[in-house]
Amino acid sequence: MFSGSIVALVTPFNDKGGVDYQQLEKLVEFHIQQGTDGIVAVGTTGESTTLSMKEHAQVVREVVSFSAGRIPIIGGNGSNSTAEAVELTMQLNDTGVDGMLGVTPYYNKPPQRGLIEHYKTVASATDIPQILYNVPGRTQCDLLPETVAILSGVKNIIGIKEATGNLLRLSEIKALCENDFLLFSGDDNTGMDFMLQGGHGVISVTNNVAPKLMSEMCRFALDGNREQALLINHKLQALHDSLFVEANPIPVKWCVQQMSAIKNGKLRLPLVELSSEHHELLTAAMHNADVL
Repeated sequence: MFSGSIVALVTPFNDKGGVDYQQLEKLVEFHIQQGTDGIVAVGTTGESTTLSMKEHAQVVREVVSFSAGRIPIIGGNGSNSTAEAVELTMQLNDTGVDGMLGVTPYYNKPPQRGLIEHYKTVASATDIPQILYNVPGRTQCDLLPETVAILSGVKNIIGIKEATGNLLRLSEIKALCENDFLLFSGDDNTGMDFMLQGGHGVISVTNNVAPKLMSEMCRFALDGNREQALLINHKLQALHDSLFVEANPIPVKWCVQQMSAIKNGKLRLPLVELSSEHHELLTAAMHNADVL
């Protein structure tokens, strides 16, 4: 069910700071029409840390409703509190979501045995497929391959989003886990090579801005067609680089606004709007990807 180009979807807010569900519906439709292979609703790019639990579950529910079964939906269920992650998981159980994505507990810096118990506890709260998410650059917590191998033995833990950008991690995890364990890149810069080396797809920030090109690149990479994948990825490279000139999702929300995919790129504090010094760089990257 899960493969290819999966968007880590931004969450649109209105002028009063609430979730803009009309714009959210337009975003879901935009991705379906552009060929995106899956949507992560309220992952970390979706500003999960600043949504209330009620808002979080409602956004996932609405994305499922808007998609109407046309595209797989993965709901973010991560937290640095295991109890909160379990509560959120239970709230997502009745949304109709196809899977859940749980980021490693951030700030706490748990040992590997703590990560094992965390993910086992969360997985036990649902029958819905669970995807681990390792992004130590943001969480200061690294889910090691040996730990992933232990967790892959849990019945409903089906894969990992690996965002270290270290392709050696892919080979290490592949060697330790069964062939049906799903491997997704969480790093757009290395996503193409990740798939060419046996990964199943990319959970992507760039996909918010250039979904059609990302979808095409992923299909070529998954087919092992390096030459064609490289041609497309070359057009995407400037976006891969520039979408992190400030903390994600500040740049990507600005870009999506410029494309008129959403009316505004508002964020919730402590995130603020993109500094004007980066506008030219991102505009050039969007032109290079033919989205402006």
